[in-house]
Amino acid sequence: MSRTLRVRQSQTVLPFGVGAVFDIQGESFVATGIGDWPQRAKQHVESPRLATRLGVTGFYAAPPTANERYDVPDAPGAPYIRFPAWLFCGACRRMKRWRIADEKPGQPPRCPSCSPGPTLAPMRFVQICSAGHLGDIDWWFWAHSRREATERTECEEREKLRFLVSERASGLEALSVACTAKACGASRDLLDILGTHGMRCSGRNPWQRANEAVECVKPIQIVQRTAGNLYYPIVHSALDIPETETPMYPDEQVASRVREHDLWVSLCKVAATPRAEVFREMIKDDTGADDALLDLLLADETGQPAAPAPGSAAAPARPDLSREEWEAFMAPVPPATRDFALRETTLGLAQETTEPWVGLRRGIGRILLADRLREVRALSGFTRVSPDATVVPADTSRRLKWLPAVEVFGEGIFLTLDKDTLRSWEADDRVVRRVAGMRADLDRAFQKDRLQALTGAELSPRFVLLHTLAHLLIRQLSFESGYTTASLRERIYARPEQDQYGILVYTAAGDAEGTLGGLVRQGEPARLAETLLRMTEAAAWCSADPLCAEHSGQGFGNLNRAACHACALLPETSCESGNTLLDRALVVGGEQVPGYFEPIVTAARTAAAAALEQPTP
Repeated sequence: MSRTLRVRQSQTVLPFGVGAVFDIQGESFVATGIGDWPQRAKQHVESPRLATRLGVTGFYAAPPTANERYDVPDAPGAPYIRFPAWLFCGACRRMKRWRIADEKPGQPPRCPSCSPGPTLAPMRFVQICSAGHLGDIDWWFWAHSRREATERTECEEREKLRFLVSERASGLEALSVACTAKACGASRDLLDILGTHGMRCSGRNPWQRANEAVECVKPIQIVQRTAGNLYYPIVHSALDIPETETPMYPDEQVASRVREHDLWVSLCKVAATPRAEVFREMIKDDTGADDALLDLLLADETGQPAAPAPGSAAAPARPDLSREEWEAFMAPVPPATRDFALRETTLGLAQETTEPWVGLRRGIGRILLADRLREVRALSGFTRVSPDATVVPADTSRRLKWLPAVEVFGEGIFLTLDKDTLRSWEADDRVVRRVAGMRADLDRAFQKDRLQALTGAELSPRFVLLHTLAHLLIRQLSFESGYTTASLRERIYARPEQDQYGILVYTAAGDAEGTLGGLVRQGEPARLAETLLRMTEAAAWCSADPLCAEHSGQGFGNLNRAACHACALLPETSCESGNTLLDRALVVGGEQVPGYFEPIVTAARTAAAAALEQPTP
């Protein structure tokens, strides 16, 4: 019976994007570069802001298909090839190097030596290097590696191997690869296979042809094909926000005077020559224009960027996605389009006069409900071994100017903290000292550059506070909204230099025109207040306390303080910064630092204790 092997369109970016290895129905495949994608039926994905930010011409999604069969030539959808190529038979234990010519459309690989032929299974281990290359292990070399070089050359049968299992040992020591060539018998167990070995790197990835290989001197590492360090995708995302209507030029009146000047036509004719400087100075003196405005007008008139004048401003920087999204959320009247539908709401606590509700109302600022959001996620490349290793582009041939992407739709809750209360809290010396220690750890971390793109120029107390708050809120909402934590995502707006102080918790599902509204419903008045109160009460205690609360550095790179899997961590797909820069104590307080919501936690406990002391009627 033929098989149906499917990957959803949204999964072609994350988690099964270019370079990723994945298992399905007992088989293993790797996603090829976008240069191998079918030329027809690719879906164009609109996101001008993200394209400008990444410096590409645009984005395309993989052709959709109901039945993606990776072993069918010219099948629709993103192409995947079988990897690793070394397979073994579970019955006779023979190993076989599978080639493209051996493929039979719609059928799994089968053992040619057994009858009936059982399905061949992929080998568990592969080799990678920090240059981003991936390949099969040279199992013949491994089987003969205990012998001298002169003895290895005597065996010329490079594919007569068996993958054996011993009953006299356990673990990897029970597994071995043996050569079955006549008069050879070399073998070696897999006890010490993991780690760095003296094998050579192939200099390419499995989908690349032999002539695309490069000389690679990086040491290889042998890992399991599902190891966490085999694939680190580099994914960028942007919300589809309404475009603001801005003037074409900074000063339209001055621009009109420049275009009407007698020397304007002459300047346009000699704009790329040294003579242009004379005309520029005369026009500037007569009209009051500056060099930046002249550059814009010349580019518009000639269709080519004008040569910058001495002392003129540099070319405009690429758009800041975080700043633009923050401005859209904080606009006095929330903008609205088909894919960006916002409405403002409150906690519904205006009539409350008792604690902890009054304190909660003072601590929270603006609340917006996003009934519909559109997000574009693009894959620019990936790394192997570590996140800061050499980046392999999604187009390994480096000929294409577009990137693979998907558009997803969803809903969300946007909220800010009270600006005055936040400034007063983060000015506390105890808070400053607490974050200074995290900042020192971040300066030593190898992923400093990537995290600083999220935190801004310097790690601030508000970023750690808002980031931890987003994690705690997602965990609480997963109990009350019907969504799992893995289906919720965060966007943190916490750059002090841009006066940001809010978070967006949202869900965005691929292959769908939205979600069911459960998240927005939890943001309605009264419900969100209850959720926030329960969140602070739950965050005040962790099952790993007091170890978690008193930790001076835990998690990846020691970049977390009071945050562990029992209280604050989320699935990796939900967090922008890889579950780092978290501290629960900054939210609910600790012995050495005041928490932003600590007065609410204290008031809630006092109210609960008072209620218990009242006599039962």
